[in-house]
Amino acid sequence: TKVPETDAIFAQLAVVHAASATDPTVLRLSLDAKATVKVGLFSRAGLSRVPVAGWDHDFAAQTLATPFGILLPELDELFLYLTTSKVTSDFIVDTLTDCWTHLQPRFPHVKTLQLDWDNGPENHSHRTQFIARMIAFANATGLTIELVYYPPYHSKYNRIERCWAVLEKHWDGSLLDTVPTVVAFAKTMTWRGQHPTVSLVTRTYATGVKLTKKAMQVCEQAIERLPTLERWFVTIRPSPA
Repeated sequence: TKVPETDAIFAQLAVVHAASATDPTVLRLSLDAKATVKVGLFSRAGLSRVPVAGWDHDFAAQTLATPFGILLPELDELFLYLTTSKVTSDFIVDTLTDCWTHLQPRFPHVKTLQLDWDNGPENHSHRTQFIARMIAFANATGLTIELVYYPPYHSKYNRIERCWAVLEKHWDGSLLDTVPTVVAFAKTMTWRGQHPTVSLVTRTYATGVKLTKKAMQVCEQAIERLPTLERWFVTIRPSPA
């Protein structure tokens, strides 16, 4: 079994988190996408009652909406981005960029963003377009970026995961028949007594964007992989001005 191996990785990451928790120049964020939501008159299990009847068969969805969340674990502040496009590397970094424009005035002392992720297909540490965009983000903001990836069987410890259970319970039994309805429900959920900041992203994102092998080799020279945790902890430092 690989569980003991991943337990060891998780233990090493816990040490990294403990060290950053005492550093006021580090801001930790937890990020992930929720399962895609079918938009339409689908009958959803739950106790809510609405005057409009849901379909009794799963017809084709009118559209799909995917929530992407960015959580500040220490402050219990939640930012939700909803898209009807694909959650691609470009979408992820665009939402992070937007979120940081809101946060930066409040955290002028922060020099490092520590980002907790699952090791998903669009944001893992060998996804060429993702790494290229994160390098550009570090250079544009002057921030050091630490990418922290939870290993298999440990994604439940990524704090954003707890928010999805709350959101699902919040709209359980309701008809999410339009995208504005999905957005409205997201705005009225509460996480630890606070409503999230919700944005609808209308841009359409292309899938399959990637760098050439040569371009990725250049990117690899701009990042640092922590020994013994090469896949699970990556540091990106901004280029000198």
